[in-house]
Amino acid sequence: MAKITHVSPLAPKAGFPSLPVIDGVRFAALEAGVRYSGRTDLMLADLCEGTTVAGVFTRSSTRSAAVLDCEQKIGLDLDGRAAILVNSGNSNAFTGKSGFDAVAKITGALAEETGVDAQRIFTSSTGVIGEPIKWERITAKIGELNAALDADGMELAARAIMTTDTFPKGATQTVSLDGAEVKIAGFAKGSGMIAPDMATMLAYIFTDAAISRDVLQQCLWLANAKTFNCVTVDGDTSTSDTVLLAATGKAEMAPITEFSDPRVEAFRTALHAVMKDLAIQIARDGEGATKLIEVQVTGANANGPAHRVAKAIANSPLVKTAVAGEDPNWGRIVMAVGKSGERAERDRLTIWFGDILVAEKGWVSPSYTEEAGAAYMKNDEILIRVDLGLDDGAATVWTCDLTHGYITINADYRS
Repeated sequence: MAKITHVSPLAPKAGFPSLPVIDGVRFAALEAGVRYSGRTDLMLADLCEGTTVAGVFTRSSTRSAAVLDCEQKIGLDLDGRAAILVNSGNSNAFTGKSGFDAVAKITGALAEETGVDAQRIFTSSTGVIGEPIKWERITAKIGELNAALDADGMELAARAIMTTDTFPKGATQTVSLDGAEVKIAGFAKGSGMIAPDMATMLAYIFTDAAISRDVLQQCLWLANAKTFNCVTVDGDTSTSDTVLLAATGKAEMAPITEFSDPRVEAFRTALHAVMKDLAIQIARDGEGATKLIEVQVTGANANGPAHRVAKAIANSPLVKTAVAGEDPNWGRIVMAVGKSGERAERDRLTIWFGDILVAEKGWVSPSYTEEAGAAYMKNDEILIRVDLGLDDGAATVWTCDLTHGYITINADYRS
């Protein structure tokens, strides 16, 4: 695949945000030549003594060796330092026993170099599926990585995990917990093969909050359901989806050890904001995207059905190509609602483009004009609202349009 040189027209205008230093975390990134030359493709995050780590992972039945290894480690109640090592260029998925051997070689080499327990080393790999990973290219760089660790290296780390991404994705929030200023910052990658079934493509979030592993895990799981699990580009769930959240405990605060702690709500709100920001940036960077689409579904008989209806709309190639062509073809939205398999009644259905009432009571609204719909579709950001008129279930999903650029990128992915 040729190196990505353009930047999505939907990329944040201000570029990569200024992320704060998170006390207790250091980063390094460099070129290892895992698959391509001339790219930074390997990153390390070194986490201080006492860091707690939570994670959510893809439920794909063909998930990668790195994901399976992380799943086994994330539930272990171990103390000490920790580390996260990520490579791009090769996903180390569907590679048989050699994939697990590669993970063992990589984690073993990092443990020997850094003194971090191998059971506290979490790896991720992203890129081509089905090709054995050249793990020796990674292990050869571990000493150099360890020597380059820098507390201010988060942006370099974010760039190292990109594949078809056109821009690095970062986000941050600060929250006061009982007078203690707590920082949360993270980065993600994702552009195609995006329809998370647990998390997102790859995302790493860091905080200096003092929070027990069990509470951190619950906070991550709840925030994930309303953020990364609500973004889709093409309806395809990756073999490598991983979100890791690390809390170093360096903030001047009494530790949070129970989910009932009143400080948890404020922390969750800030964490949700970071994860939502990253999720929407992934939709903005969808392969070939020219428009960001937000789908809001209300009036469903429960939140779960609302989510499934929203995903049916967001994943519909007909809806996505209509938006790409700036065609206000609301009939395709009706189609997507109907195919979702969830309860819907024609005469209760209401559809809007933004604030424009398009259809109601089983028919096009008398106030709607095709000219108004066509004018709205020229926007870079499109809001599709659907009310099913059944109950109070609601959900929001973010996606992007589908253009020929998606075909071009994926037709050339391995070449």
